Amino acid sequence: MTDQLAETAARPVPPFADGYPQIADHGLIGDGQTAALVGVDGTVRWLCLPRFDGPALFAGLLDTDRGGAWTLRPAGLRSVRQEYLPDTAVLRTELHTATGSCEVRDALLVTGASAPTGPAGFGTACGELARLVTVTHGEVDLEIGLTGRGGLRSRADTDQIHLDFPAGDGTPLRLTASRPVPGLDRLAGRVRLTAGERLGLVLRWVDGPTRHTDAEQVAAALDRTAAAWRTWAREITYRGPYTDLVRRSAITLKLCDDHDGGAVVAAPTSSLPEAIGGERNWDYRFTWVRDAAYTVYALRRVGMASEADAFLSWVLRACTQDGRPRVLYTLDGTAPPTEHIDPQLAGYRGSRPVRWGNAAADQIQHDVYGEILDCAWQWARAGGELSDQRWARLTRLGRSALEHWRTPDHGIWEIRQEGRPFTYSVAMCQVAADRMARLATATGRRDEVEPWRRAAAEIRDTLLAEAWDPVAGHFTEHLGQPGTVDASLLALPLRRVVDPADPRMVATVDAVVRRLGAGGDLLYRYLPDESPDGLTGHEGAFLLCSFWWVDNLAGSGRLDRATELFERLCARVNHVGLLPEQIDPATGAFLGNFPQAFSHIGLISSAVNLARYGGRRP
Repeated sequence: MTDQLAETAARPVPPFADGYPQIADHGLIGDGQTAALVGVDGTVRWLCLPRFDGPALFAGLLDTDRGGAWTLRPAGLRSVRQEYLPDTAVLRTELHTATGSCEVRDALLVTGASAPTGPAGFGTACGELARLVTVTHGEVDLEIGLTGRGGLRSRADTDQIHLDFPAGDGTPLRLTASRPVPGLDRLAGRVRLTAGERLGLVLRWVDGPTRHTDAEQVAAALDRTAAAWRTWAREITYRGPYTDLVRRSAITLKLCDDHDGGAVVAAPTSSLPEAIGGERNWDYRFTWVRDAAYTVYALRRVGMASEADAFLSWVLRACTQDGRPRVLYTLDGTAPPTEHIDPQLAGYRGSRPVRWGNAAADQIQHDVYGEILDCAWQWARAGGELSDQRWARLTRLGRSALEHWRTPDHGIWEIRQEGRPFTYSVAMCQVAADRMARLATATGRRDEVEPWRRAAAEIRDTLLAEAWDPVAGHFTEHLGQPGTVDASLLALPLRRVVDPADPRMVATVDAVVRRLGAGGDLLYRYLPDESPDGLTGHEGAFLLCSFWWVDNLAGSGRLDRATELFERLCARVNHVGLLPEQIDPATGAFLGNFPQAFSHIGLISSAVNLARYGGRRP
């Protein structure tokens, strides 16, 4: 296997479609509180403040005219090149013109890794987006523009520009420049720079004095941020196939990690469409409980134990603090805001509606019981202690799984219509009972082991009988309803419900690929025409499902096929190693929110499994 992140030459400025750049033509920067997307042309098109789920200051990906962006590009731009500084979340973007070239270094600043308050040896967020322009050849006329979602007003004083963002939450915004830029006080500046000259720009949203007033200070702050990332990245222990992509995926998960509380957002963006022009546009800036066990597994397998422990603690705290656990939470572990449509934004390439908030939070999804209790099992297995109070809360969750496993729900794919008896939901209730039995054994509660084991066996036996279609010869999407399949069936071996080498599972994998195959290495997660979800239109191929396919092939001994499939999936990363939620099978274009934590979790897990099944030590 060869690395996919080798340095490449500059390329022509990528073309736009319908006035929008490709989703893939962006890199992600972040500081553990929020994140920004920076285009290969030097434009910041996404940033929410003061944290991931805050108001979007820059949302140019959702409306090129009214969404807001921070442009930074030389006049006459001809070609571009973008990369991360190795083992960091500091982006380096080259911008070339006929008269000269410059590079831009972008980062959300963090303090040095030695800061005692930083989690897992990581620095703390400074609340600043720093941009350092260095002219490397000739001269450039640099154009700088700032617009905000809903508009920005500016007021300049001696050493900074104050920004008023009416659509925000009142967070103060200040912009500083290391040298005079004519017009910047009106948020539309232009300055000529020659070889060797630098311009430092910093957008700040926390209180306190301005700290970076010249280019050298900005450069030093970027160096400290890069050092903090490299110090943290030394903890990544993975050694196996596609090491560079696994490390980049680990860094991407860290960029989706809320360092204050330990939650991991599904993606830092909202409403990037699952099909161009369609309505399947969702706000992913929250934490889904079902992501938890997969995330913790992936983090632990590559050495990110501190992040895994923090996420486990967050999940157990959020999900056991009241009655019924929710499907998703804010970073604070509370219910997300009511889903609403933004009438002002046109959507990416006209894909309306743009949504803020997520109505799935109020759905009934029984798989959450198994997710939480699988997390608790991983917590205990790693040495975490379960107090009597926490045990009582986990017991209530386990009993809820036993009470509801026969009740229809909205399923892992969050259908927006009446619930159905999804096989995966039943399987996760079996996982809940199984993990309770394991927890009881591990914590010395021996009198409680056998009842949980019996319950787990009963649910599993029922699933194997009622989800099996003897005519078609495979498991089905629903209990007692032969015919349809969905890609969540591929997760049954991953949750230890069915062995991947079981002939029934092998047949099911083949059926899923045959029915849901989108061409080559791609799978749809289900077919709306066969499995109605209450929405119109269609969606792209779901990347995580293809990584589940890899895991099943590897687990059933088909290593050559698994390796080939994994290599094809790895070839789909963008120029800096990032993956979206979905892929357009017809064009290969990225779809859905970006980058998607679940896709990177899938890449990590499949790499680890291939290394394990292939006899190579990760």
